[in-house]
Amino acid sequence: MEIIYSLRTLEFILLGLSEDPELQLILFALFLLIYMLTVLGNVLIILAISSDSHLHSPMYFFLYNLSLSDMGFSSTTIPKMLINLHAHNRSITYAECLTQVSFFFLFGGMDSLLLAVMAYDRWVAICHPLYYQVILSPCLCRCLVIVSLFISLVSSQVHCLLVSQLTFCINVEIPHFFCDVPELVKLACSNTTISDIVIFLLGIILGFLPASGIFYSYYKITSSIFRVPSLLGKYKAFSTCGSHLSVVCLFYGTGIGVYLSSTVSSSSRESMVASVMYTMVVPMMNPFIYSLRNRDIKKALWKIVRQIT
Repeated sequence: MEIIYSLRTLEFILLGLSEDPELQLILFALFLLIYMLTVLGNVLIILAISSDSHLHSPMYFFLYNLSLSDMGFSSTTIPKMLINLHAHNRSITYAECLTQVSFFFLFGGMDSLLLAVMAYDRWVAICHPLYYQVILSPCLCRCLVIVSLFISLVSSQVHCLLVSQLTFCINVEIPHFFCDVPELVKLACSNTTISDIVIFLLGIILGFLPASGIFYSYYKITSSIFRVPSLLGKYKAFSTCGSHLSVVCLFYGTGIGVYLSSTVSSSSRESMVASVMYTMVVPMMNPFIYSLRNRDIKKALWKIVRQIT
């Protein structure tokens, strides 16, 4: 007969990427470096945008919020993973797991929706340049961020509620490095049909719909660029959205990889590797992509460096 744990005393075991002590030491150093670079890079982007009046435009306003979201997204999983690797203790309490689920979908949803909003920003800038400031007014920009935050918050709380309604038995080992909802659903003893349906619908809202909006925006952008007569004009138009397109490919490419690997393969190893990419590597890469490909950001960062030194 299966033993059902009390929620007050329930603890999960995060199996993580490896049980080898020597490899765990290497992973600790690697993920600590990734986390430090993520925080440092995104903080510099935030400081650059805040301190330079030339960067007070809709595009950089959305980038500012994306950097905040990226830091929150990384902070949801990496610190707990570092603590477990350092202490050689892979447990996570029920309350900590629910908190992690909540913040994971809050910041993950924000990332997805903000990337869609930034695609809309590039569409307006390239296809309707004369009306850019009129269409993307400060009020609309704030509303778009607030709506993105609200949708992500609702999604995170629904996911948290779904997990809280699950009943867990004696097997509480999670083959992951964080409380991944699909893995939690697999461990549940209760009926998970409703949870599966709701998770699928939320995945459409936070994944498919923003991705479709991005695809449509770039379809219109590409059509507009092809109508530009000169090659130099085409290059300048497309270069304004090159950084965003790179981030989109990284985020959605690795995110889709997680779900494809979990569908095609029964092993959780491939899913974990893909999860490392979009939960750790992508938030770390975003500041570098935007700073290296953007002259205005580089100028603002050099001003900050000169002030510090």
